[in-house]
Amino acid sequence: MDPPPANEAGAVAGPRDYRNLALIGFMGSGKSTVGQAVAAQLHFEYVDSDRLIETAAGMTIQEVFTRFGESAFRDLEKRVVADLARRRDTVIATGGGLGANPEHLASLKTHALVVCLWASAEVVWERVHHHTHRPLLQVPDPLGRIRELLAQREPVYRQADVLINTGLRQFREVVQQVVIHFHLARAGEQGELRGI
Repeated sequence: MDPPPANEAGAVAGPRDYRNLALIGFMGSGKSTVGQAVAAQLHFEYVDSDRLIETAAGMTIQEVFTRFGESAFRDLEKRVVADLARRRDTVIATGGGLGANPEHLASLKTHALVVCLWASAEVVWERVHHHTHRPLLQVPDPLGRIRELLAQREPVYRQADVLINTGLRQFREVVQQVVIHFHLARAGEQGELRGI
């Protein structure tokens, strides 16, 4: 599977309310680290949807998966997505599966510029192979599982307003690209960025 273009921005149809910025993408794509840096630059609050889910559940995501299964986790995720729509001046780092859900993506687009941070399966594996808290990677062939999940999620990830390949850029450049796209979107110039 070919990765999305390194920095493809799609034109946004009609006026949008960009009161927030949402980062979607696969685990290990850089959403948390980039999100915190972007929030600091924009003077926005930073939230992580997985941490919000853990707070709502009163347990870790791994415990939710172990005790109640993925469907219970997705139900909690849906509640958190609805709550996010009430926020303002917030950078939202989403869990890897949240942004791959078309319904959740549509909800995020009602109040946020949605930026997908992308990395190849190999880059993701290099970044997360030492993590023991990733329930979806507790399988015999984790790299194969990453490839499979990326292929499944790619069509929805591609519907983000902006795609940035974090495997090809330094951290600071990724942060700056996200900030620039957000400012341009708020200024009504999102469509001007196609092809850069």
